[in-house]
Amino acid sequence: MATNPFLSDAAANAAANAVCAQCNGGTIEIRSGAQPANANAAATGTLLVTLTFAATAFAAAAAGVAAANAIGAANAAATGTASWFRAKSSAAATVFDGSVGTSAADLILSSVSLTTGGNVAVSSLSYTQTE
Repeated sequence: MATNPFLSDAAANAAANAVCAQCNGGTIEIRSGAQPANANAAATGTLLVTLTFAATAFAAAAAGVAAANAIGAANAAATGTASWFRAKSSAAATVFDGSVGTSAADLILSSVSLTTGGNVAVSSLSYTQTE
């Protein structure tokens, strides 16, 4: 039986930085419903809001974790409960998916109940590279 390799901290940081660099100037689509099985699968649920990453989307990773730099707020395009997100490159290619919540999630919002026209601002977003 094969096992997954373990990365050194330096390798995990390099991998996280490489993934996160693809998000520079890209977007985050916050959606309702069940998150797809993986980031290669078609997006599911209702697109609630699209936010924009900064030109440099993430700070340098430490211990395999990269924190997003400031993300621009936007008004929700639809009403629903935010449950997952898809990070995309500036060319609109999918980079990674993650969870949304008010705590203990990849992307933290003050509320996951979004209303059409309501302001949506990210409290924090982090990407973790498994070591």
